[in-house]
Amino acid sequence: MEAQAPLSLSNHAIKELSESQAFTSSIPSNFHTFRNSDEELRPEDFINEEIPIIDFSLLIGGTAMERSEVIHHLCMACREWGFFMVVNHEIPKRLMDEMLDAFEKFFNQSEEEKNEYINKYALHPIRYGTSVNTHEDKIRYWRDYVKIFVNPEFHSPVKPFGFRNTLFEYAASTRKMGEELLKAIWESLELNTEDIEVALDIKSCFQIIIGNLYPPCPQPELALGLPPHSDHGLLTILLQNGINGLQVKHNNKWLHIKPLPNVFIVNIGDQMELVSNGRYKSVLHRAEVNGKNTRMSVATIIGPSHEAIVAPAPQLVEHDHHLAFHGMRFKDFLEQQQANPLKQRSIFDLLRVTND
Repeated sequence: MEAQAPLSLSNHAIKELSESQAFTSSIPSNFHTFRNSDEELRPEDFINEEIPIIDFSLLIGGTAMERSEVIHHLCMACREWGFFMVVNHEIPKRLMDEMLDAFEKFFNQSEEEKNEYINKYALHPIRYGTSVNTHEDKIRYWRDYVKIFVNPEFHSPVKPFGFRNTLFEYAASTRKMGEELLKAIWESLELNTEDIEVALDIKSCFQIIIGNLYPPCPQPELALGLPPHSDHGLLTILLQNGINGLQVKHNNKWLHIKPLPNVFIVNIGDQMELVSNGRYKSVLHRAEVNGKNTRMSVATIIGPSHEAIVAPAPQLVEHDHHLAFHGMRFKDFLEQQQANPLKQRSIFDLLRVTND
């Protein structure tokens, strides 16, 4: 049998590929992540643990003692894990369900309607695509996405009907929660919470919401939805549709994150590792795929303003007696990160201060 030639996806989304009768039992060779790279899936590479849980209600409405205890747990979660679950967050389940449903309707539109938002420029406010970076990727990933900038300027696709209103409410709700978490994380670093606005211009924060679609894959053992990567912002707030798929690296082992009802998964981003002078880690994570169910996720990334020069907090540098990272304008970081293949943390690592 002749080897199957790589499929060009310039006019094909993963959703359509998954539904195609031509690929009911196999996938094109350029999706073979585990044959074309050093990625592996071995039982000994996984651990069975639970990420920390943060009770948001105690953070914003608890007693002084309860808040102090949550701040302590948050410090441990950021330092040792880089990931945690947020419960009792006050965002209505109705809104969470509506946001997932709105993205599902977006992806169910015709290719002609979705292709209106294909754009090569990394900082275009609405960008639809597949894999990670189809112009750079040698290995393709089993994922469709739409990325939408929602702050400081709000953008939204015109269709489907009702998408804009749902997105606006969801963006405002997650931004409010994110700002409270950022203040608490700042406090956990023993920094003055009033200084966060000066350092990062949080009132003009860059917020992007990404809808991810991972359709059933005929050969899930060969493919990935997303490769190991870290997130570029300060925080990422993840909503999922209840289908497993997120894997987090912890102590050089991979951990399956099991979605719980009405819970958000939050992780530290590159900018928080940078501003914390390396105390809090932006952890590698990836998305696996499966052969039966469609997985969906909605990632809300909250970062500094585009013009903010993000650098380690001077108080932490003084306390730690060393500078871990060089500073960089956040917009420049974004452009460099988005223009390169998503692989490990190559752009972020360029900012590390070496002792050579």
